[in-house]
Amino acid sequence: MDMEPEILRRAARVRLFLMDVDGVLTDGRLFYLPQPEGEGVETKAFDSQDGIALQWLAWFGIQTGVISGRVSPAAEERARQVGMKYVYQGYIEKIPILEQIKASSGIALDQMAYMGDDLTDAIVMPRVGLALAPANARSEVKRIANYVTAASGGRGAVREVCELLLKAHGHWEELLRKYEITPIS
Repeated sequence: MDMEPEILRRAARVRLFLMDVDGVLTDGRLFYLPQPEGEGVETKAFDSQDGIALQWLAWFGIQTGVISGRVSPAAEERARQVGMKYVYQGYIEKIPILEQIKASSGIALDQMAYMGDDLTDAIVMPRVGLALAPANARSEVKRIANYVTAASGGRGAVREVCELLLKAHGHWEELLRKYEITPIS
């Protein structure tokens, strides 16, 4: 992953990686499974490689979280599984939540990254140190992102960002050695 020096500089400062759920942690599709009572239960598909990479960030002290406009038990469970510290659902207006996270975490906005794919995310992105968009993001969102991933949401975009953060913080080779993989020179 050849990266512009400015992106690496921004990534090296990140202590908290926040993201949207639908279209970022998932491909944006919603599945409703019928229940015997006739109601549907929403579920989502998450990428397993995104999940392990989010856990690696936690190992190295980089916190993670979601700010989502939708409320989903599936997203809540996924956040728990991957060790997210901040889980805010049901908030289309995301700036008050960003400010709340800033206050409770003590982390400056320029030490946060945010990944979003739609217009409700666009307002957050210029306020943080590293603004990210998955390949499937709206063109308006891609225009304001510092970095657009090659992968789409729900298909490895979060993994790509996690690797970027781990490399920028100098942890990638240590992680490879943990799994007995020889780093590529």
